[in-house]
Amino acid sequence: MTYRRNCEGRTFERILISETGETIINPVEPVNLPGDVTDLFMVEFSPMLIEPGITQTIYLKFPIEVGVFLEAAKDIEVLDIFGLGTQKYTLYGPPTSGAIARWYRSAVYPDIPAVERLREGVMELSIQNMSHEWVEVSCAVFDSVDMKIYYGDFVATTATMKIVTTHMAETDFIDAPLVPGMARSIELYTARKIPVIKRGYLMEWGLS
Repeated sequence: MTYRRNCEGRTFERILISETGETIINPVEPVNLPGDVTDLFMVEFSPMLIEPGITQTIYLKFPIEVGVFLEAAKDIEVLDIFGLGTQKYTLYGPPTSGAIARWYRSAVYPDIPAVERLREGVMELSIQNMSHEWVEVSCAVFDSVDMKIYYGDFVATTATMKIVTTHMAETDFIDAPLVPGMARSIELYTARKIPVIKRGYLMEWGLS
């Protein structure tokens, strides 16, 4: 059997030799294209002022990458990863000690927005201001290792952001579907057999 994929002028092909293996296709963490650059993912949005002690839930969009897996009784293997559009990266933090992150800009939505299903998904983000001051927020940075993606009529993930000070916050993902009936994606780190410790991410270089 031959697996062949053509996406936006880029072609990938492999010969598959298998008796019982199955092909699984699902959305994956959006940090793999065009190569292995970073595990961090940043969503930038319009500045918001968050009152101290308040928790607010908003909805953002994030880019989709698609993973193709080969699954047999004893093993699962990553065959291919592809996506539509251009991948952009940015520096989060100072030039000497900051970190590279996959970058995406989104509008802020009060409810689940409509999306281009093959290009973007929905992120539910719960922002909690645990500080004693008003805080301006215009971006959220995540460690994609912790990302839990679900899919059905659309692709979705659920995340939290706890503001600790006016310049620092902790982000993490919640392992739950955004709406009932969604299927859980296979995580790339599971397929690649990389041991992962859930850790979240500390935004120590500012919230905007």
